Formats: sequence, C-alpha cells, structure tokens
Amino acid sequence: MAIVVDLDVQLAKRNMSVGEFAAAVGITPANVAVLKNGRAKAVRFTTLDAICRTLGCQPGDVLRWVPDDEDDESDGNSAASREKSGAGLVG
Repeated sequence: MAIVVDLDVQLAKRNMSVGEFAAAVGITPANVAVLKNGRAKAVRFTTLDAICRTLGCQPGDVLRWVPDDEDDESDGNSAASREKSGAGLVG
C-alpha cells in the first residue's frame, strides 16, 4: 500500500510555483520534492495543516491511497522502492 501526495494538480490550479508553495508552508523546496516524488515516509499533521491552509483544500485533495497491486514497480515509485531509499519524515 502506498499513500501518494498529489501536489502538482493543486499547485497548477493556483498557478503556484514550488518555491512559493515551500515558503508559504514553511518547508524547503527539497522537502516539497520528497513529497512530490513519493519518497516521504511520513508527514507531520502540522505540515499537512499548513499545506491545506496554503492550498485552501482538504487533506483528501492532496493525499491518495494506492493498493500494493497498483504500485508501479518499474518507475521506482513503489512502496518497496521508497522503503529502500531511506527517505524520511517531511516537515
């Protein structure tokens, strides 16, 4: 199972750059990349709150659950691939 963070659509809807978003949320652009690339193992509730406040959305607008059988092993974005990468907590 994997939790996917869908920020691209929300940022595009608001015509917001990654740098603007990172500054508004209070995280680094590198941590935004970790979220967007599926390498985050966890997100603090305070960070999720800041994301939702910044984007004017609900958590379900940026978080999506994908069952294991739908993970794409070939692109390195599967839950197993992320676990091996050692990516950590964001925010």
